[in-house]
Amino acid sequence: MAFFGPASKNKKKDFKKRPKRAKRVEAPKPCRFEKDGIFEIDYRDVGTLNRYVSSQGKLSSGKRNGNTAFYQRQVALAIKRARYLALLPFVGE
Repeated sequence: MAFFGPASKNKKKDFKKRPKRAKRVEAPKPCRFEKDGIFEIDYRDVGTLNRYVSSQGKLSSGKRNGNTAFYQRQVALAIKRARYLALLPFVGE
């Protein structure tokens, strides 16, 4: 009877290890509201709020637009209020 086992016990040693790819590190975007010194976001300022709504009508994430969590919550609330008062559309065009 022949033995059908592996040729060597440690197969991992047979293969060469690939060098690991360097991770991409990007500098965080500065929060626009902190830079301008704005403390409270107004729901009637439709021009500012339009920057944070996609063409489909979705809210953009704070990580994507660089807002801090404090201002991202205010932006979300202001957009929802503007939608309720028909200043902004609920869906895109």
